[in-house]
Amino acid sequence: MENVVLQTNFEGLKLFKRGKVRDIYDLGEYYLMISSDRLSAFDVIMNQGIPHKGEILTQISKFWFDFTTDIIDNHVITMNVDEYPEECNPYMDILKNRSMLVKKAELIPVECIVRGYLSGTGWNDYQKYQSICGIKFPSGLVESERLPEPIFTPSTKAEIGEHDLNITIDKAKDLVGSKIYNILEETALAIYNKAYNYAIEKGIIIADTKMEFGILGNKVILIDELLTPDSSRFWPKENYQKGRAQDSYDKQYVRDYLLSINFNKQPPAPDLPEDVIANTSSKYKDALKQLTGIEI
Repeated sequence: MENVVLQTNFEGLKLFKRGKVRDIYDLGEYYLMISSDRLSAFDVIMNQGIPHKGEILTQISKFWFDFTTDIIDNHVITMNVDEYPEECNPYMDILKNRSMLVKKAELIPVECIVRGYLSGTGWNDYQKYQSICGIKFPSGLVESERLPEPIFTPSTKAEIGEHDLNITIDKAKDLVGSKIYNILEETALAIYNKAYNYAIEKGIIIADTKMEFGILGNKVILIDELLTPDSSRFWPKENYQKGRAQDSYDKQYVRDYLLSINFNKQPPAPDLPEDVIANTSSKYKDALKQLTGIEI
């Protein structure tokens, strides 16, 4: 199995936060954000990493951040390690292609989910309530069906090991205020629609995606990652058929394996077979190549 970066421990740099996938260091004026090869499924971090995953997430995010600058500013300063502060020099080999120097923004505590198709927790909620986050839908829709138009469905941002929870629009407005909420909704939908139209031409359906925003000064900006196989459902357009679960370029492949062995969605995680790891890495590589033309 190829080398993977499961965790960084950079002496001389101040670790600010270790998330499910990213290690973030505080460099004073900026944050250094590193995408590891860790994979979380059902909010549980797996024991093994996925080769090249961190590089792929970083390069796909950069592509989309650049692609959406006409809609909203983002937190990226540079991905060029030669432009990083001097204290990063000892770690250049690890940082190359899997890190970003980013602005320090205050996190807005709402996960911004846009759904264009009925899948995942949205499909589960529809089956139970015929609604998603309080938004009512007609009866008779089937799994993976395209919605009449994309919808914005906020959720809470959970700590590691806990599950994000879908919340109503009113609850989200209580958390962040109506003005910020309206900006999040309008911006997230605009990003999704622009990205969807691009990706479909490349043979990928973006079924849904999750975004994060922050406040810098008094302005809302886009942060974290954007439209990656970790934060989105990517389906091959050529194989799409409503009424069933879809093939995917994302970590749904790992979720499906875990469901097949009746994983209880709680730590500790089971070990993943080598073929599941290799196939997942291959799916991420395919997504990168189809969307950006970059090959790893």
